[in-house]
Amino acid sequence: MRSKYILVGVVVGVLFTSVLVVLAGNIDSPEAPTHADAQMYTLQQIYDRLDTGAESAKMSQFTEPATGPVTGTMHTLDEVYALVGQRAPVPKTGQTDCYYSDGIETGTCTCGTANCPSGQDGDLEKGVSWPIPRFTDNGNGTVTDNLTGLIWLKDADCVGLRTWSDAFVQVGNLNSGAEFSCDSYAAGTFSDWRLPNVRELFSLIDFSRDDKALPSGYPFTGVTAGHYWSSTTFAKLTDYAWNVRLCYDLLYHASKTDSHYVWPVRGGQ
Repeated sequence: MRSKYILVGVVVGVLFTSVLVVLAGNIDSPEAPTHADAQMYTLQQIYDRLDTGAESAKMSQFTEPATGPVTGTMHTLDEVYALVGQRAPVPKTGQTDCYYSDGIETGTCTCGTANCPSGQDGDLEKGVSWPIPRFTDNGNGTVTDNLTGLIWLKDADCVGLRTWSDAFVQVGNLNSGAEFSCDSYAAGTFSDWRLPNVRELFSLIDFSRDDKALPSGYPFTGVTAGHYWSSTTFAKLTDYAWNVRLCYDLLYHASKTDSHYVWPVRGGQ
């Protein structure tokens, strides 16, 4: 009888182990540490990337430490998680060329030559690189900006020209299911649209372009070269609000009684 119980226990143990393997998949490394498929970043590298933007190569080999970690030499997952919410990295502007500095010559020039100083934006190209593709057409009348995670109405003109106060009213109507005949968007699909703040609106700008200064290949429709309202009031004159003009990629403030275009957005922190 005892042998029978032992046999049953062995069988159950084997079955249990098999289930764990199936659930976990292959837990072996796909290749040796020097192979690209097996290389990875350390927790310290991930923390530094989030903290300072420092880039580093994946580790091709790991050495067993002689001693355990001491205070200040390692970061926990809790610290990494907390850091993610503390940083707002600045993206690239889109400029990749240098320009003359003498105020007479126009056009692009070779960085670091006469009247074309180095250190210009287009020379250094500092900032977070834009993802490729920059935008994703969601197929439902909305477009996701893969750089910021913001979701924009695909049709940039369907709400039309509005005063600042009416812009909020019409965005509310959009949330309530009012029909604006927006390109590819079915009324009432989403109910969390809002007027973007000035930083969100300005994040769309590609500073290498002028007329309709959006990144090339954008999937939006109805984009005009006019002014688009933000939800941000101009602090010096509170009867004015900030707006962005897509022609010449300029930032303006205008009287809230003026009529400008409305481009609703969703998402964001």
